[in-house]
Amino acid sequence: MDDALVTGLQYYGAAAGAVAALIVSLDLGRKPTGLGFVIFVTSSIALIGWGFLGPEAKGIGTQNLILLAINLIGVYRYLIRKKSVHAA
Repeated sequence: MDDALVTGLQYYGAAAGAVAALIVSLDLGRKPTGLGFVIFVTSSIALIGWGFLGPEAKGIGTQNLILLAINLIGVYRYLIRKKSVHAA
């Protein structure tokens, strides 16, 4: 595998994860939070690739398989599902 591609996946995944965490932490509303989860999904995909294509990062790849599922739940909850109104 091309070392530049694997390195690019690693750094994109790290940077995208940091940006997504900032967006979600700012709690700017449903749509921005949902977009933060979309960025988290791309981060997880990149880190899965890095983890399984790189020589010694299988643990990160495995962790991001789990995080991908969690992030997809976030995308569903904030961008796809209609907001439910709960009685107080």
